[in-house]
Amino acid sequence: MEFLGTTQLASYCGTRKSCLFPDLAPTTTTKDTYQAHYLPGYRSLSSWRPSLLHRAVSAPAGADKQFNPTGRPPTVLPALHSSLHARYSTRDWHLANMAQLKGSEASTYTAGRLNTDSRRLLHDKDQLTYHMQEDSTRNLGERMDNIDFWRGELAYELERLMKESQALETVKRRLECAADEMQGPLKIALECLYHREKRSGIDLVHDDVEKSLMKEVDVFKDCQETLTKHAQMINQQLGINRDAQHALERDLSDKSSAHFIDEKCFNLRNTSDSLSFYHGVEKADRVVSVPATWAKFSEDNIRCSQHARANSVKLREDAEAELESTSEEMWNHFVSTNLAFNNRIAEVADVKNKLQAQLAKTLQEIFQTENTIMLLERSIKAKEYPLKVAQTRLEGRTKRPNVELCRDAPQLQLVTEVFTLDNTLQTLKRRLQEASATLQMLINNKSKLEEDISVKTNSFFIDKKCMDMRKVFPSTPRLIGYT
Repeated sequence: MEFLGTTQLASYCGTRKSCLFPDLAPTTTTKDTYQAHYLPGYRSLSSWRPSLLHRAVSAPAGADKQFNPTGRPPTVLPALHSSLHARYSTRDWHLANMAQLKGSEASTYTAGRLNTDSRRLLHDKDQLTYHMQEDSTRNLGERMDNIDFWRGELAYELERLMKESQALETVKRRLECAADEMQGPLKIALECLYHREKRSGIDLVHDDVEKSLMKEVDVFKDCQETLTKHAQMINQQLGINRDAQHALERDLSDKSSAHFIDEKCFNLRNTSDSLSFYHGVEKADRVVSVPATWAKFSEDNIRCSQHARANSVKLREDAEAELESTSEEMWNHFVSTNLAFNNRIAEVADVKNKLQAQLAKTLQEIFQTENTIMLLERSIKAKEYPLKVAQTRLEGRTKRPNVELCRDAPQLQLVTEVFTLDNTLQTLKRRLQEASATLQMLINNKSKLEEDISVKTNSFFIDKKCMDMRKVFPSTPRLIGYT
């Protein structure tokens, strides 16, 4: 017998290093030179095996009987059963069957557990959904109770604030009436000073009447200014009260709207109409407060209103006391001036000189303040161009494409520069406003000083004429604002 084997072919990978099976053994058909090279997971052979193809070799006549005299077919030796080496063994067959059974049992067990867990999961999720909806409904109800509580507090505080604002408005009108009522006695006192200026000789002596008249003028002006300031403070407080009232009304309106919305949500059920899907609504977090800050907001509004009411009460009490004190003080000075009408001429010139000195200082301060305003305006003008440059740079860098929009060092520096320049401009502008206000105040003071000097210059009156002019004085009810 001649065994004919086929050549075993190896996968050719050439010189590439990325071949799936690098460095395979050289291909050969020679048993002596063949070295087995087994890949992982492949069945290893104990020896080199050629192909199972074989063919019988022709023998000469008579050779058959020579080697096999019986004439029976030759017995196939086990060595010739090399083809059986590639088949599975009985042990492999049993192992495969056992593996298949175990795999099937595992799949069945897994499916059973999955079904049981799924039924339990369905029950748990149903219970969770029900309880969560009940909790949401209960929370909405509690929320409505909280809103009702704060609505009651806000409504109560709003009513008290409105009553207090009305009372404060009444006191403001009384202050304005009292301040206007003082204008008449003030003019009389000023006319008395003017007529006494016309006296000559011994009548031009500085007597106690001039002291009383000047003090009376000052007291009248101070009282009028005090009442005017109180009226202005009350006017400012009324603005604060209106702001607090607006905050309460807005908060009350918002809570009424929120109560309506929550009540509508509270009454929704699974069988309600107008139900729909709003996909992604749970991701859109547009809330602006939490329960603590929500309650604190209303509490702060109420506290602000209470603080405004307390200030209003204090202002009203101060205004009442001020009206009484100014009325009494004006009457005392009026009587004192009438009793010492001939004692006030000597000191008028000294007061006039002091007023003129103060006027000179005011004029000097006005000049310096105007120079300061000019310098501030120039500085503000000079700072605008660097700010434009920085903002233009920032605007240009916003056009960088894609990932080039980097918050790099130049970006941070430019942002810092813009904020710094903007703060500088704001500081300079505030200072300019302060300087302008100061200049206006100085101009007002200058006007008052000039008026006082003019009054003091013409403050000398003839006594009889002054006494005839001083026969009329407002009554106490009119001085405290009652018309």
